[in-house]
Amino acid sequence: MIDPEPKAHRKRRTMDRRWLALLLVCAAQLMIVLDGTIVNVALPAIQGSLAFSETGLSWVVNAYLLTFGGFLLLGGRAGDLFGRRRVFAAGLALFTFASLLCGIAGSQGLLVAARALQGVGGAIIAPAALSIIITTFKEPKERAKAMGIWGFVVSGGASAGVLLGGVLTQTMGWPWIFFVNLPVGLAALVLCPRLLDPDPKPDLSGGFDLPGAFLVTASLVAAVYAIVGAANNPPPLTALLLVLSAALMAGFAVVERRTKAPLVPPGVFSRSRNLAVSNVIMALAVVGMVGWFFFSALYLQRVLGYDSLATGLAYLPATIALGAISQGPSARAVNRFGIKPTIIGGLGLMAAGLLLFARAPVGGGFLVDVLPGMLLLGVGAAFAFVAVILASTTGVPEDEAGLASGLVNTSQQMGGALGLAALAAAAASYTALIAGPQPSVAALNSGYHAAFLAGAGCAVLGALLAATLLHPPKDVGPQ
Repeated sequence: MIDPEPKAHRKRRTMDRRWLALLLVCAAQLMIVLDGTIVNVALPAIQGSLAFSETGLSWVVNAYLLTFGGFLLLGGRAGDLFGRRRVFAAGLALFTFASLLCGIAGSQGLLVAARALQGVGGAIIAPAALSIIITTFKEPKERAKAMGIWGFVVSGGASAGVLLGGVLTQTMGWPWIFFVNLPVGLAALVLCPRLLDPDPKPDLSGGFDLPGAFLVTASLVAAVYAIVGAANNPPPLTALLLVLSAALMAGFAVVERRTKAPLVPPGVFSRSRNLAVSNVIMALAVVGMVGWFFFSALYLQRVLGYDSLATGLAYLPATIALGAISQGPSARAVNRFGIKPTIIGGLGLMAAGLLLFARAPVGGGFLVDVLPGMLLLGVGAAFAFVAVILASTTGVPEDEAGLASGLVNTSQQMGGALGLAALAAAAASYTALIAGPQPSVAALNSGYHAAFLAGAGCAVLGALLAATLLHPPKDVGPQ
C-alpha cells in the first residue's frame, strides 16, 4: 500500500506542530508573568473600589506571590508523575477560573482568596510549560531558539504588564486586568489536546511523596510569607516564620532520604553541579532584574513625575530590545559561544545598566538618564536568562524535566521575593540615614541608587559564579 502522505510532509507537519505548541505554552506563561505586574498599576483603583486599607491592599499582590512561590516545586514534580499535558491543562483551568473570580470580586476577602488561587494555578502551569519545551525540543539549536522565545516572554512580560495594566485600568476599569486572561485561558484549553503530545498512563507504582510534598510546600509558603510580610509584620514574627521554614525544610530533607519515591531525589544536585550553580545564578540575576524594574518605576513616578501610563510606555524600548534579542541573537550566541560566555556577557550588560541607573539624577531626562540603562538591561537579560535556563535543564533526564523546571522557577521566584525585600530595606535605610523620617525627593533617589548598586553587585556575583563554577554542557555550544 502506498503512503498517501510523503515522509517529508509528515516531518514538516510535526515540526510546525511543535512550534505551535511552543506558542501555546508561551501564551500561558505570558498570562502568569503579566499577572505578577499588571495588578501593581491598578492597586489605587482597587483600593478605592473595595475600600482596602494600605496594609490590606498589599495582600492583593502578596497572596499571589505566596502561593505561586510555595507550590512551584510541587507543580513541577506533579508534571513528571501525572503527565505534563494533564497537569498543564489543570493549571490553565484553575488559573482561568481564578481570574474570573478576581474580576467579579465584590469584596476584599474574595479578591485576596482568588489571587491566592491564581498563584496555585500559576505554580502548576509554569514548570509544566517549561518541561514541555525541554522534552519537545531535543536538538540543541532548536532548543536554544525555543528558549530564546521563552526568555522573551518571561523577561518582557513584566514590562508589558505595566503598560497593559495602565491602559486597561484607565479605559475599562480594574476588573479587566483579570478578564483579559479569560479568552487566552479558554483558547489554550481548547488547543491543548490538539497541539501537545498525549501523556503516558501515570505510573504511581512507587507511590507519591505526600509527606515530602507537604513539608517542602509549607516551608516555601512560610519563607515567602516571612519575606513579603517583613515590612508589616513584627520582627519576632518574621524571625519565627523563617525558623519554621528552615525546620520544615530540614524535615523535608530527612523524608527525602527515607522515602522510596522522593519528590526531589537527594542526589539531584550532586549529579549535576550545573543544576545547582545555575539555580544560584538565576536567583542572583532575578534580584538585579526585579530590583531594576521596581526601583526604576519608583524613580520614574516619584522623582521624574511620570503617571502610570507614561511609566508603562517608558519600558517599551527595553521590551522591544528583549524581543529582538530573544527571537534569534540569544540562541545564536549560545550556539556560537556556548552557555557560559553568554551568561557572563548578559549579566555584565545587566550590571552596567544598573550602574547607569545608580547615577540617574533628580530632574534627569529620559534619553540621557533612563533609556541607555534600560536598553542595556533589556539586551543583557535576553542573553542571560535564556542561557541560565539552558544551563539548568540541559542534560537533565527526561523523567526529571519537571523537577528541574520547578527548581529553576522556584529559584527565580524566591530570588525575586527575597532580593526585593532586601533591596527595599536597604533603600529605605539609606534614605532614612540621609533625611530622617520625612525624606526629600533627593533622599529618596539616593536610596534608589543604593538599591541599584546592590542589584549590580548581585549580577556581577552571578557572572563570577558562572565563570568559576559552571561547566559548559557538552551538547550546547562550543567546548
